[in-house]
Amino acid sequence: MDTTTSPAPSAAPARPLFGGALHEPAAIAGMAIIALFLILGVFAPWLEPYSTTEASCGVFDPPSAAHWLGCDDGGIDVLSLLIRGGRISIAVGIAASLIAIGLGAVVGILSGYFGGWVDTVLMRITDYLLVIPQIALMIVVAALWGPSLSHVVIVIGVLMWTMPARLIRAEVKGLRARLFVKRVESLGASHAYIIRRHILPQIGPLLAANAVLAITLAIFNETALAFLGLSDSNAVTWGTIIERAFARAATSAGAWWAVVPAGVAVALFVMGCYMLGRSIEDALNPRLRVSYLSPWTWRLRPLVGRGKDAL
Repeated sequence: MDTTTSPAPSAAPARPLFGGALHEPAAIAGMAIIALFLILGVFAPWLEPYSTTEASCGVFDPPSAAHWLGCDDGGIDVLSLLIRGGRISIAVGIAASLIAIGLGAVVGILSGYFGGWVDTVLMRITDYLLVIPQIALMIVVAALWGPSLSHVVIVIGVLMWTMPARLIRAEVKGLRARLFVKRVESLGASHAYIIRRHILPQIGPLLAANAVLAITLAIFNETALAFLGLSDSNAVTWGTIIERAFARAATSAGAWWAVVPAGVAVALFVMGCYMLGRSIEDALNPRLRVSYLSPWTWRLRPLVGRGKDAL
């Protein structure tokens, strides 16, 4: 009788974070862009070459070796304004997205887990807010509350939770019907325990993906509200930089450097968040990937009973 023991099976390899999405080229590029802006925002007081409150050059001076992005109508260095504005704009975007994802997660989990009249009531409220143009409603609410960064954060966060709520609801409804949840429920576990230990860990990556995508919308909306004069005029954000440049006729004076850098910064950061968020979302749901048919390999099959030359 053979007494030799077979070697123990090797442990299963650990599953890559977010399904390996962070190793995709788009995700790497997005993380690099986000990291660059975050570093500039965190170390803004030490990286700003000039003061953002005192003039350091002439009115609408063009870019030069001393001032890489030129100066605005008040003689303030545009590069310094751009770094300072990025710090506040990103903070506003992150704060608003956290509010939106928090509200969306609560509504989506309650609606998808309990169903019934809870689902009906919450989803009808969500549907009503979905059909209202968000920018128009933000303009009305911000105008009523007054221009303030805290008001902008609350307005954007409260009005952006609808789409994450529907996505989370759909995911939770699927998890609610899974066998492992049914088993835990049959053992007498409370609803709070099931949600905390079995639902939230499963939707964690989905929440992360939606949070990253929500930052893009939050920064875009903050820029739009600031451009319309509904943000704090004393705060320096990318939106207020663009608004002041237009209000003070920078484009008429040919000072493109007072407008373009802030617009490019908004576009780059939004693009970075979008690339990272979409990569995570594609990894969580492979059906979102495109190219099911390749135009280079697609061909018609020959008809049955016909030769190779038949179409």
